Amino acid sequence: MDRHDLSDGVFFEIEYDSHPIPGVGKFVMKPERIEKQDPDEIRERFTQMRDIARAHRTAYYYSKFFDRHVHHENAAIFYKQGVFMKDFTDNYDVGVRFSQYFPYYQLMGYEQLRTYFTWRTGVREGTVSDTSLSYAFLYLYELLGNIGVGCPLDGLDKLMSFWKAYRAYYKTIDTYVIRWLKDYHIYYELPHSFKEFIEKNDLTGHYSKVTDADDSFDLFCAISKYDIRKSIFFTDVTSDMIVSCFLFVLERIRRDFEAAGMHFDDALFRPTKKIVSWIPFRDALFYNWMKQQNRKVVLSSDEIYLCQNNEWTHSTVITSEKGRQFLAYVFKQMESVLRTATNYKFKLTAKTSMIHEDTVRSLTKAGVFIEKIVPDAVMEFYREATKTVVTVDPASLARIRREALATQEALIVEDPDQSIFADSADTQSADSSPFSGGWDGFKHVLSENEKQALATILRGDDIKALTDKCGVMPEVLFDGINEKAMDYIGDSLMDDGFVIYDEYRAPTEELLGWV
Repeated sequence: MDRHDLSDGVFFEIEYDSHPIPGVGKFVMKPERIEKQDPDEIRERFTQMRDIARAHRTAYYYSKFFDRHVHHENAAIFYKQGVFMKDFTDNYDVGVRFSQYFPYYQLMGYEQLRTYFTWRTGVREGTVSDTSLSYAFLYLYELLGNIGVGCPLDGLDKLMSFWKAYRAYYKTIDTYVIRWLKDYHIYYELPHSFKEFIEKNDLTGHYSKVTDADDSFDLFCAISKYDIRKSIFFTDVTSDMIVSCFLFVLERIRRDFEAAGMHFDDALFRPTKKIVSWIPFRDALFYNWMKQQNRKVVLSSDEIYLCQNNEWTHSTVITSEKGRQFLAYVFKQMESVLRTATNYKFKLTAKTSMIHEDTVRSLTKAGVFIEKIVPDAVMEFYREATKTVVTVDPASLARIRREALATQEALIVEDPDQSIFADSADTQSADSSPFSGGWDGFKHVLSENEKQALATILRGDDIKALTDKCGVMPEVLFDGINEKAMDYIGDSLMDDGFVIYDEYRAPTEELLGWV
């Protein structure tokens, strides 16, 4: 039979007619015109979406979804198809179920696609209704890949909103979402720390190990060679000020490091030798779509994530000895300035010799002068924290001036006997110490136990053995000596590690009669 072009809308209907010989018929062709159907724009849209997979160099192999290469290829196709369909909306009356492990568009039929996109339209409008769990995971995959969101922060907000609403139907998604929320904060750079996020959303119970997130005061105290939390200056009254001041100083140090082309975390942390590859959003169909700069994410005191050439690795954090020394100087210098600013009775001294010489050399070469950065930042913080803002009402000020002038006039009277008070100007002097000031007075107010303690410290012997013998706590003895030193020589004699300051060693030896 001849082939005919049917593009003109004509087709040939073939019928059998009767024939004298049984089983034999003749063809009778009756031309009829084919009526054109209305185009199905939605079906066409789905076809275009499927063409993305057909054009991909590797086809889908769902039966091998557990294969890493196949999983990567499927994730790449899913992401491209998702971006293509990101603004699509639907209003389909029929609802069709869908159940697949690692669901994606290519596995869904026409009615399932329409069901999903209709449900997604409702979710985006604020209505999260019950549906097949596979549809829910498909939507989660979109959010993890930032498909259909304005920015990573917007994606996080949508992720949290959907999770809170949909878990009313299936709490099984908790296991996945809780893990993916942490990955989300590692993969995407957000304006807040992960610790701030979990505290704000009351999720600390799910992340017991993430107690010391990046820029956490407790984290840095724990790894510093000088733990300011054990200082006598750190009290219930001063703790909030100290924490806030440290975070302010830390921000200034990070800023100056960055300006000098240095990475602050590199000065403190280094990963262990055991570094393993890390794939974000495990158990999700996620494509590493975003080109990222090389960066380091210190999530907690036990976790560090490195991005190098857009590939992620994971390792345990180890704080370098140089880093611990550097932090000790920052904490001690900050406390020293705060003690002076608050007129605290005991002073503290911090010297750059506390920092490793290699660190000092690197900082100096980069033009970073930490001995200036820390005091300047502390004083700026303290001035802002303690400044008083006074608002004056001009009308009230004028009234006060009028009343003050009236009072002044009423008090101005002549006193002919005003001279009689001239000789009574002399007053009794303030109580004086029974001993002279300075080191001589300091020597006379020290008890025998305190003198023995100073001798023990100078010799480098065990101070605890002495305090046990005297029946007194080392801290009490320490505070007593320093308090007397403040009264007589105007400074603390030693730090809270029972180390006499270098400039006071010789006078102390002379006080004890050693020279």
